[in-house]
Amino acid sequence: MAVVPAPHGTPVRGFLSVAKPSGMTSFDVVRDVRRAIGVKRVGHAGTLDPLATGVLPVAFGDATRFIDGLVDARKRYRTTITHGVETATYDAEGEVVATADTSHLGPADIAAALARFVGVHPQTPPAFSAIKRGGVTAYAAARAGTPLELEARPVVAHNLTLLEVRRSASTVDVDVDIECGKGFYVRSLAHDLGAALGVGGHVAALARTRVGPFRLEDAIPLERVVALLEVGAWSLIAYAPDVALLDADAVIVGREAVATLRQGGAIRPPPGAIRHVHAPGIRARTYGIDGRFVGVVEATAVPGQWKPYRVLTYRATSTP
Repeated sequence: MAVVPAPHGTPVRGFLSVAKPSGMTSFDVVRDVRRAIGVKRVGHAGTLDPLATGVLPVAFGDATRFIDGLVDARKRYRTTITHGVETATYDAEGEVVATADTSHLGPADIAAALARFVGVHPQTPPAFSAIKRGGVTAYAAARAGTPLELEARPVVAHNLTLLEVRRSASTVDVDVDIECGKGFYVRSLAHDLGAALGVGGHVAALARTRVGPFRLEDAIPLERVVALLEVGAWSLIAYAPDVALLDADAVIVGREAVATLRQGGAIRPPPGAIRHVHAPGIRARTYGIDGRFVGVVEATAVPGQWKPYRVLTYRATSTP
C-alpha cells in the first residue's frame, strides 16, 4: 500500500468518522483504534448499542478535548420497530416479556401515535442503559435483578418520519427516520410508541446516519480505518479537531493573543470580532492569523474579555 504520511512533526490528533458494525460496543471501536494508531487518548462521541450500526465519531490525541462540542449536535437515526413484542431491553437482544395482537393496527394509527413524540417530551431511559447512579451502571443493576429507578427527563425529537409499515403473521414492523437532540434513546421511543399503541414494541434494527457534521455516507468501515492507522496513514482519513465546533462563532487573533492564550491568559478581541453578544460562558473557536486552530475561548464576566477554555499546543513531535 502506498502511503502519504503527514508532514514530519504534525501532531497526531483529529477526528475519525467510523462506520460501526453490528455486534461491537462503542468501546470496542475505541479499543481497536487506540491499538492501531498507538495513541492513548482516544474517545468516541455518543454511545451506540452493540446491535446498532452507523456513524461513530472517534477523536484521538488532543482532539479528545473537543468531543463535548458534539454533545449538543443533532443526531439522525433510521430504525425498525417491531410492534406486538415487548422485550426487557427494548431491543431484539432482550428477553421477550410480553406479546400482543396487532391485527387491528394500521398505518394511520401508527402515524398518529408517532406524532405525539415530536418536540420536547419526557422520556425514561431503558433499564438496560449506560446511565450511572452511585457508580453503578443501570445495565449492571438490571442484570443483577435490582434495576435502578430512572427518572424521566426532557428530550427533543425534531422530526419523526414514518417511512414504511410491514405486516407479518403476528407483528408489524415500522421503519422510522429520527432526528433528535442529546440524551434521546431510540429504544425508549420504540417502547413508548408500543405502549401508546397498546401492543408493545422493541427496536429490531438501528443505524445512526448522522452526528452533527459526520454523515454515514462519509463514514469509513472500521476494518478499513484500522488498516490505514496501522500503516501510519491517519492523516488521510482524519478530520481537523475543530470539526466538532463548526456551529460556534469563530475569531481570528494576532500572534500576541495566541501566545497569551497558550500561557493561560485572557484576551480582548477587537469589538465585533465575535458575532454573539458578549455573555459569560459563551464560547468561540479561535484561529491565529496563519489559519491554525488555536482552541476555544470563553467569555468572562468582564465585558470584552475572553479566557482560554481549551487550547491546543503545537509541538515538534509526531505523537501527542
